Amino acid sequence: MTRTVAIVEDDAPIRNNYADALRRQGYRVQTFATREAAMNAFRSRLPDLVLLDIALQDEIDAGFEMCRELRTLSNKLPIIFLTARDCDYDAIAGLRLGADDYLTKDVSLPHISARISALFRRVEALGDPTDQRQERTCGELAIDPDRVVARWRTEVVDLTLTEFWIVNALTKNPGHVKTREQLMHDANVVVDDTTVTSHIKRIRKKFKTIDSDFSHIETVYGMGYRWI
Repeated sequence: MTRTVAIVEDDAPIRNNYADALRRQGYRVQTFATREAAMNAFRSRLPDLVLLDIALQDEIDAGFEMCRELRTLSNKLPIIFLTARDCDYDAIAGLRLGADDYLTKDVSLPHISARISALFRRVEALGDPTDQRQERTCGELAIDPDRVVARWRTEVVDLTLTEFWIVNALTKNPGHVKTREQLMHDANVVVDDTTVTSHIKRIRKKFKTIDSDFSHIETVYGMGYRWI
Protein backbone atom coordinates (compact mmCIF):
# COMPACT_ATOMS: atom_id res chain seq x y z
CA MET A 1 0.00 0.00 0.00
CA THR A 2 1.31 3.44 -0.93
CA ARG A 3 1.30 5.80 2.03
CA THR A 4 0.40 9.48 1.66
CA VAL A 5 2.61 12.06 3.34
CA ALA A 6 1.38 15.65 3.53
CA ILE A 7 3.98 18.42 3.73
CA VAL A 8 2.84 21.78 5.10
CA GLU A 9 5.66 24.24 4.40
CA ASP A 10 5.49 27.79 3.03
CA ASP A 11 9.01 27.91 1.56
CA ALA A 12 8.59 26.52 -1.96
CA PRO A 13 12.20 25.31 -2.55
CA ILE A 14 12.28 23.52 0.82
CA ARG A 15 8.79 22.08 0.27
CA ASN A 16 9.71 20.79 -3.18
CA ASN A 17 12.99 19.34 -1.95
CA TYR A 18 11.25 17.33 0.76
CA ALA A 19 8.51 16.27 -1.66
CA ASP A 20 10.97 15.03 -4.27
CA ALA A 21 12.96 13.09 -1.68
CA LEU A 22 9.86 11.39 -0.27
CA ARG A 23 8.50 10.53 -3.71
CA ARG A 24 11.81 8.80 -4.42
CA GLN A 25 11.15 6.78 -1.27
CA GLY A 26 7.88 5.59 -2.80
CA TYR A 27 5.44 7.81 -0.91
CA ARG A 28 2.52 9.66 -2.41
CA VAL A 29 3.04 13.32 -1.44
CA GLN A 30 0.64 16.21 -0.95
CA THR A 31 2.04 19.73 -0.50
CA PHE A 32 0.50 22.83 1.05
CA ALA A 33 1.82 26.34 1.64
CA THR A 34 -0.83 27.59 4.08
CA ARG A 35 -2.73 26.36 7.08
CA GLU A 36 -6.07 27.14 5.42
CA ALA A 37 -5.32 25.13 2.27
CA ALA A 38 -4.02 22.16 4.27
CA MET A 39 -6.92 22.05 6.72
CA ASN A 40 -9.51 22.37 3.95
CA ALA A 41 -8.02 19.24 2.38
CA PHE A 42 -7.56 17.38 5.69
CA ARG A 43 -11.17 17.90 6.75
CA SER A 44 -12.22 16.00 3.64
CA ARG A 45 -9.57 13.29 3.82
CA LEU A 46 -6.64 12.80 6.15
CA PRO A 47 -3.24 11.74 4.81
CA ASP A 48 -1.30 8.90 6.45
CA LEU A 49 1.25 11.28 8.01
CA VAL A 50 1.72 15.04 8.28
CA LEU A 51 5.10 16.80 8.12
CA LEU A 52 4.42 20.24 9.53
CA ASP A 53 6.25 23.56 9.88
CA ILE A 54 5.29 25.92 12.71
CA ALA A 55 5.43 29.34 11.02
CA LEU A 56 3.42 29.55 7.81
CA GLN A 57 3.48 32.87 5.96
CA ASP A 58 2.16 35.54 8.36
CA GLU A 59 1.03 33.04 11.01
CA ILE A 60 3.95 32.48 13.37
CA ASP A 61 2.25 29.62 15.23
CA ALA A 62 0.09 28.19 12.45
CA GLY A 63 1.59 24.72 12.86
CA PHE A 64 0.68 24.59 16.53
CA GLU A 65 -2.91 25.52 15.69
CA MET A 66 -2.99 22.86 12.97
CA CYS A 67 -1.64 20.19 15.30
CA ARG A 68 -4.33 21.00 17.85
CA GLU A 69 -7.06 20.80 15.21
CA LEU A 70 -5.67 17.61 13.65
CA ARG A 71 -5.79 15.92 17.03
CA THR A 72 -9.53 16.65 17.18
CA LEU A 73 -9.88 14.85 13.82
CA SER A 74 -7.66 11.88 14.67
CA ASN A 75 -5.75 10.88 17.78
CA LYS A 76 -3.66 8.32 15.88
CA LEU A 77 -2.56 10.35 12.84
CA PRO A 78 1.28 10.52 12.87
CA ILE A 79 2.41 14.16 13.08
CA ILE A 80 6.01 15.35 12.81
CA PHE A 81 7.03 18.97 13.27
CA LEU A 82 9.84 19.94 10.86
CA THR A 83 10.88 23.49 11.62
CA ALA A 84 13.76 25.94 11.87
CA ARG A 85 12.74 26.72 15.46
CA ASP A 86 15.11 24.72 17.63
CA CYS A 87 14.42 25.98 21.16
CA ASP A 88 13.28 23.57 23.85
CA TYR A 89 10.15 25.64 24.52
CA ASP A 90 8.82 25.11 21.00
CA ALA A 91 9.72 21.41 20.99
CA ILE A 92 7.93 20.82 24.28
CA ALA A 93 4.93 22.87 23.14
CA GLY A 94 4.65 20.83 19.95
CA LEU A 95 4.81 17.52 21.79
CA ARG A 96 2.30 18.67 24.39
CA LEU A 97 -0.11 19.48 21.58
CA GLY A 98 0.11 15.85 20.48
CA ALA A 99 2.86 15.68 17.86
CA ASP A 100 4.71 12.37 17.64
CA ASP A 101 8.08 13.91 16.88
CA TYR A 102 9.86 17.25 16.55
CA LEU A 103 12.73 17.76 14.08
CA THR A 104 14.70 20.81 13.04
CA LYS A 105 15.50 21.59 9.43
CA ASP A 106 19.21 21.01 9.87
CA VAL A 107 18.65 17.23 10.00
CA SER A 108 19.45 15.23 6.88
CA LEU A 109 16.86 13.89 4.47
CA PRO A 110 17.81 10.26 5.34
CA HIS A 111 17.20 11.12 9.00
CA ILE A 112 13.76 12.52 8.21
CA SER A 113 12.98 9.43 6.15
CA ALA A 114 14.02 7.19 9.04
CA ARG A 115 11.68 9.00 11.43
CA ILE A 116 8.79 8.69 8.98
CA SER A 117 9.51 4.99 8.42
CA ALA A 118 9.58 4.36 12.17
CA LEU A 119 6.13 5.87 12.61
CA PHE A 120 4.73 3.87 9.71
CA ARG A 121 6.18 0.64 11.12
CA ARG A 122 4.11 1.19 14.24
CA VAL A 123 0.99 1.82 12.17
CA GLU A 124 1.62 -1.35 10.16
CA ALA A 125 2.21 -3.39 13.31
CA LEU A 126 -1.38 -2.71 14.37
CA GLY A 127 -2.72 -4.71 11.43
CA ASP A 128 -0.24 -7.58 11.59
CA PRO A 129 -2.33 -10.79 11.73
CA THR A 130 0.69 -12.79 12.91
CA ASP A 131 0.94 -10.72 16.08
CA GLN A 132 -1.27 -12.52 18.60
CA ARG A 133 -1.77 -9.62 20.97
CA GLN A 134 -4.80 -9.31 23.15
CA GLU A 135 -6.08 -7.00 25.84
CA ARG A 136 -4.22 -7.31 29.10
CA THR A 137 -4.45 -5.64 32.47
CA CYS A 138 -1.89 -4.07 34.76
CA GLY A 139 -3.60 -3.14 37.98
CA GLU A 140 -6.31 -0.65 37.08
CA LEU A 141 -4.99 -0.25 33.55
CA ALA A 142 -6.45 -2.24 30.64
CA ILE A 143 -4.44 -2.06 27.44
CA ASP A 144 -5.50 -3.35 24.02
CA PRO A 145 -2.64 -3.27 21.47
CA ASP A 146 -4.91 -4.46 18.65
CA ARG A 147 -7.16 -1.42 18.91
CA VAL A 148 -4.51 0.92 20.37
CA VAL A 149 -6.74 1.66 23.34
CA ALA A 150 -5.75 2.15 26.97
CA ARG A 151 -8.34 2.42 29.74
CA TRP A 152 -7.75 3.56 33.30
CA ARG A 153 -10.52 2.48 35.68
CA THR A 154 -12.68 1.77 32.59
CA GLU A 155 -12.18 5.30 31.20
CA VAL A 156 -10.31 5.61 27.89
CA VAL A 157 -7.02 7.52 28.12
CA ASP A 158 -6.68 9.81 25.11
CA LEU A 159 -3.18 8.72 24.03
CA THR A 160 -1.48 9.41 20.72
CA LEU A 161 0.17 6.60 18.79
CA THR A 162 3.60 7.28 20.30
CA GLU A 163 2.23 7.68 23.82
CA PHE A 164 0.31 4.42 23.58
CA TRP A 165 3.38 2.39 22.59
CA ILE A 166 5.42 3.93 25.42
CA VAL A 167 2.73 2.95 27.95
CA ASN A 168 2.53 -0.49 26.37
CA ALA A 169 6.31 -0.92 26.71
CA LEU A 170 6.37 0.27 30.34
CA THR A 171 3.56 -2.04 31.45
CA LYS A 172 4.88 -5.25 29.90
CA ASN A 173 7.17 -5.68 32.91
CA PRO A 174 5.88 -3.58 35.82
CA GLY A 175 8.60 -2.64 38.28
CA HIS A 176 11.38 -3.08 35.72
CA VAL A 177 13.28 0.05 34.72
CA LYS A 178 13.13 0.93 31.03
CA THR A 179 15.88 3.18 29.74
CA ARG A 180 14.99 5.81 27.18
CA GLU A 181 16.79 3.72 24.58
CA GLN A 182 14.72 0.64 25.48
CA LEU A 183 11.51 2.65 25.31
CA MET A 184 12.48 3.89 21.85
CA HIS A 185 13.23 0.31 20.76
CA ASP A 186 10.07 -1.22 22.24
CA ALA A 187 7.87 1.58 20.90
CA ASN A 188 9.58 1.28 17.49
CA VAL A 189 10.38 4.97 17.37
CA VAL A 190 13.54 6.97 16.70
CA VAL A 191 13.57 10.06 18.91
CA ASP A 192 16.03 11.76 21.24
CA ASP A 193 16.07 11.69 25.05
CA THR A 194 14.36 15.08 25.37
CA THR A 195 11.48 13.91 23.21
CA VAL A 196 10.97 10.77 25.32
CA THR A 197 10.95 12.90 28.48
CA SER A 198 8.32 15.20 26.99
CA HIS A 199 6.15 12.24 26.00
CA ILE A 200 6.36 10.84 29.54
CA LYS A 201 5.27 14.20 31.00
CA ARG A 202 2.34 14.35 28.61
CA ILE A 203 1.32 10.75 29.40
CA ARG A 204 1.35 11.47 33.15
CA LYS A 205 -0.80 14.56 32.61
CA LYS A 206 -3.39 12.56 30.66
CA PHE A 207 -3.66 9.92 33.36
CA LYS A 208 -3.92 12.62 36.04
CA THR A 209 -6.83 14.15 34.14
CA ILE A 210 -8.71 10.94 34.89
CA ASP A 211 -7.16 10.20 38.30
CA SER A 212 -5.56 13.11 40.16
CA ASP A 213 -3.70 10.63 42.40
CA PHE A 214 -2.08 8.79 39.50
CA SER A 215 1.61 8.10 40.26
CA HIS A 216 2.39 4.82 38.50
CA ILE A 217 5.12 6.12 36.16
CA GLU A 218 8.25 6.58 38.24
CA THR A 219 11.37 8.38 37.07
CA VAL A 220 14.53 6.49 38.03
CA TYR A 221 17.11 9.25 37.76
CA GLY A 222 20.10 8.44 35.61
CA MET A 223 18.41 5.31 34.30
CA GLY A 224 14.92 5.75 32.87
CA TYR A 225 11.32 5.00 33.89
CA ARG A 226 9.26 2.20 35.33
CA TRP A 227 5.61 1.38 35.91
CA ILE A 228 4.92 0.74 39.59
